Amino acid sequence: MTPINSRHWILFACLSLLWGTSFLNIAVSLRSFTPEQIVGWRLILAALVLFLVMLYQNKRLPVKLIEWGKFALFACLGNLLPYWLIAHGQQTVTSGMAGLLMAIMPLATMLLAHWFITGEKLTRNRIIGFIMGIMGVAFVLWPSLIRGNNSWFGAIIILLAAFSYAVNTILLRLQAPPDISVLSTGIMISAAIMGAFIWPDMWLVDWRSVATESLISLIWLGLVPTGLASVIYLTLVKQAGPHFVSNNNYIIPVIAYLAGAAFLAEPVALVDFIAMAVILAGIAISRR
Repeated sequence: MTPINSRHWILFACLSLLWGTSFLNIAVSLRSFTPEQIVGWRLILAALVLFLVMLYQNKRLPVKLIEWGKFALFACLGNLLPYWLIAHGQQTVTSGMAGLLMAIMPLATMLLAHWFITGEKLTRNRIIGFIMGIMGVAFVLWPSLIRGNNSWFGAIIILLAAFSYAVNTILLRLQAPPDISVLSTGIMISAAIMGAFIWPDMWLVDWRSVATESLISLIWLGLVPTGLASVIYLTLVKQAGPHFVSNNNYIIPVIAYLAGAAFLAEPVALVDFIAMAVILAGIAISRR
């Protein structure tokens, strides 16, 4: 691992921006595509990017079935299920709210790690941080739901997506992975193949009726925030370390909320910013 330098900070900013605006791209894609179509094409495009990068690095995918079985498990929990839940949730939840709710993921991971990861026991700060995170979610949801801008169902399934990401993170930490580039490529290819079988309707797109902005958003979502961002993420984890990369948990909810307000005219409320501050403060306290 090399010392943190300006290049790492630039890559970190790009990664946070790409992941933070992915909720915006999903919202625009939903104007012309179903959630299943968004997930399926997103995975196919991202798998293509990662496969080409892996070939460029002169690496090869494993041939053992047990390795592909692991890829399939990680793909379900880390790609197929959360992508599908988020896309469905954003049908009745604004993109900014979706990004804000996803901020609970590192706190859920911390809670699960208490039982499943050696040396990751809950401390006073972690408990306080988790409680603050839950309070922040409740604080932001209640007035938003009362105003009718978001639905309970949409919010709950987005929180389930965050929990799915957390479970996948724990499994990845328990399983000593092979080369991380090969791992990511294998997972994305597995997810794309399973998505094509699970949702055969993803191919039935009336391209003539698809709005240009939705098509551009979907292509961008697959190639860049999902595919290219994975390459940036792997580079940063290898060179700067996972702890440095995890700081984007503070940035992504803010970007998601502001992007939705700026580009989609989503409502902005003071209570949302207060809740955001409470959730991010909870993450900060839990990591002390």
